Amino acid sequence: MANGVLIKQLRIGSLERLAGTETLTGIHKQEIESAYLNVNGLSGDQQGDTRHHGGPEKALHHFASDHYVRLRSELPDPASGQCEPGAFGENLVTEGFTETDVCAGDTYQLGEAILQVSQPRQPCWRLNLRFGIPDMSQRLQNSLRTGWYYRVLQPGKISKGDTLLLKERPHADWPLSRVLSILYEHPLDLSALALMAGISELSPNLKQLANQRLETQQVEDWKRRLFGQA
Repeated sequence: MANGVLIKQLRIGSLERLAGTETLTGIHKQEIESAYLNVNGLSGDQQGDTRHHGGPEKALHHFASDHYVRLRSELPDPASGQCEPGAFGENLVTEGFTETDVCAGDTYQLGEAILQVSQPRQPCWRLNLRFGIPDMSQRLQNSLRTGWYYRVLQPGKISKGDTLLLKERPHADWPLSRVLSILYEHPLDLSALALMAGISELSPNLKQLANQRLETQQVEDWKRRLFGQA
């Protein structure tokens, strides 16, 4: 990380039907050379569900390509054959850079833009359709290897071949692997939730979730997000 992380691919997606259903998705992203990044995301990048995808807190999606080897070995065909960079709808493709290397609130320079890590991805039921596996979202969540999102502090042009350079790390003791463990492995660790709720750079969504668990001492129902069920 001392010399930064190379962006091997930059990707955007157009809306299309997902797996023969009426559900619209922008998950099938294509490689591009460069694009302008604004506070809502890359120019030309579309999302099928703008309530839960894209927008200021999820402007740019990053998934570690390092995870694809494991996924190919664990998933049945034909899903295993789909596990190549871009399969999870990521905008940024890198190697050697995972949830253990990225911390909540990290600020990075990328091309002309400045990014800040806002939250890990919370897998949803659309992944089940994407891979043809009824519990794909659950599998990804259980793996604690979900990818993550950035908010944009300074818009600008970014390109394939740019380097992601760490500028500031206010929470070195909060790698995203720790955040994910609290979210899904130890969801009622109240002391950890209180600390997590106090990280100002985390997305309002995650801070609200942490505060809700503290208040109710219960875990929210994941069925709608993971399986599209109430």
